[in-house]
Amino acid sequence: MGALASCLHVAAEALAWVVAPPRCAACDEACPRLAAFCAACASSVEPAPPGDPDILAAFVYGGAVARAVTRFKYGRRPDLARPLGDLLWRAVEPHAGRHAGCVVVPVPLHPARLAERGFNQSALLARAVSSRLGAPLLALALARTRDTPRQAALDRDARLANLAGALRVRQPAPVRGRAVLLVDDVRTTGATSHACERALLEAGARSVSSAVLARAL
Repeated sequence: MGALASCLHVAAEALAWVVAPPRCAACDEACPRLAAFCAACASSVEPAPPGDPDILAAFVYGGAVARAVTRFKYGRRPDLARPLGDLLWRAVEPHAGRHAGCVVVPVPLHPARLAERGFNQSALLARAVSSRLGAPLLALALARTRDTPRQAALDRDARLANLAGALRVRQPAPVRGRAVLLVDDVRTTGATSHACERALLEAGARSVSSAVLARAL
């Protein structure tokens, strides 16, 4: 990230803190500046262990992270994109060099789900990553062709069957020949990421890596 962008981000963070002092993303208790969680909730946060370099994860899914994600997605709290996006960026930042020149693509919601929720949580997280990375955000690159049942209640095989043919690239040109960083909130079995990766590679993407806020172990 360039010096000017870095200074602007710090200034924006300082202004946001003055206007709205930070609250814990998991419980809304007051928390220190630049922290996403209060001390009590932070004690339940577990960093994701190192793994596949093409799958960057900030945390293990559970505890305060799971509560924050639930509030973000289902509690209609798009404001939580700011602290959670900062946390995701911290996982991506050490690997920023290898993602130079990439495009950032969020996992999509079906239009019906988007209308119900009011926002795509993955797109908000992707925006935070793309702005810090200085990479183009292709917020609408992927589309869901049908409203699939919620993945959370399904096992891996059922998830794969659920997603078969449900994702497509709207326009191949912006991803053709490009490295793609795919952003999502939570990775469980990896079925959604694999379906997105398949669609992007079939559209001509050179490679696809993933960045997620939390990963189920």
